[in-house]
Amino acid sequence: MDWRFRPTGVGATAALVSAVAVLSIATGLVNITTPTAGPLAAYVPGGVQQAAGFSGTLTGFVLLVTAASMRRALYVSWLSAVVLLPVTAAQGLVQSSAYSIPLVALSVVATVVCWWNRARFDRDVSLSTSQIAAGLALVGAQIYGTVGTWALREEFPRVETLADAFYFTVVTASTVGYGDITPDSTIGELFALSVLAVGVTSFTAALGALFAPLLEARFATALGRMNDSELELLEDHVVVLGYGDLTEPILTELADLDVDFVVVAKPDNESIAELKERAVPLVVADPSDEEPLHRVHLDRARAVVAATNNDANDALSILTARELRPDANIVAAATDRENVDKLKRAGANTVISPAQIGGHLLVESALGSTDSERIADRLVDGHLASPSDDAAN
Repeated sequence: MDWRFRPTGVGATAALVSAVAVLSIATGLVNITTPTAGPLAAYVPGGVQQAAGFSGTLTGFVLLVTAASMRRALYVSWLSAVVLLPVTAAQGLVQSSAYSIPLVALSVVATVVCWWNRARFDRDVSLSTSQIAAGLALVGAQIYGTVGTWALREEFPRVETLADAFYFTVVTASTVGYGDITPDSTIGELFALSVLAVGVTSFTAALGALFAPLLEARFATALGRMNDSELELLEDHVVVLGYGDLTEPILTELADLDVDFVVVAKPDNESIAELKERAVPLVVADPSDEEPLHRVHLDRARAVVAATNNDANDALSILTARELRPDANIVAAATDRENVDKLKRAGANTVISPAQIGGHLLVESALGSTDSERIADRLVDGHLASPSDDAAN
């Protein structure tokens, strides 16, 4: 499915911030290796210009992480972007390079877009217990190593400041081990070993907590289900509640019109395996439950469609959707003509009975009407005649 970016969407904002991040990294690296004279070079000392290149590169990497988290519509990621984007613009000005002009311009545009879309970033950070524990273990390991190294600084000849102690802890815990700071006593060696053990354990736990959700997302994609990152990109889409024989033509039409959609179907549906094989955007859950409708962002959907072969199930799904979003445009198909009014009372704005329409066209055609056959042909061909077409006929 083609996930399109829209100027007012979460995806578009994240993409723009990503572009600024990449440009900030590239501009910083160019300025570090081959400084060029820009319009403000005469007013900025060379050392300051080069320092801005280093900081700009670092800011770019931080912005990349921010852009990745922005796809989840997190408020904290939006706040981070709003703070960092003006910083990148300022760094571009200080670098005074000819290459920094696009960076400054794009940073300003991205800042405006972020402010314009600020209402869309309203989600709080949700961390699992394992992620919180891993983060605390990592922080605790660094504190243990830094404080311990500073307290035993007499055992480490080159440790003179807290910065030196922190540097030794990070280098030891990450197993880089430059060897520029080494203990000169048994106590120092034993402490260094403890820092190594605690640090490696905390780093491993943190990496596991970080990459486990990514691996789960990969498995979900391989199984034909939408992962959380893909769900976060859903905007102005159509939510299809349930799947049945009546649903398939709807999916085909939505795909032909290049409209984003997602299907919420029960796990006991016999067609789930087929939908996964066809890579249909799918969330396997009961469409009458609230949780899956929150996951597919019913609040950002342009319409809701319920068209299975079970009017009772459709009615329950419609009731849930209407309760969660009173202003939603809900369209339903009634298998039995007598259920049209029931589906409307459940909350559907429009209810169409394919059997009733088909019967009407068949009777009209049997009685000699040519209009019914022409309308049926146009429906099958995927379009209805425009007023100019009717006038021409």
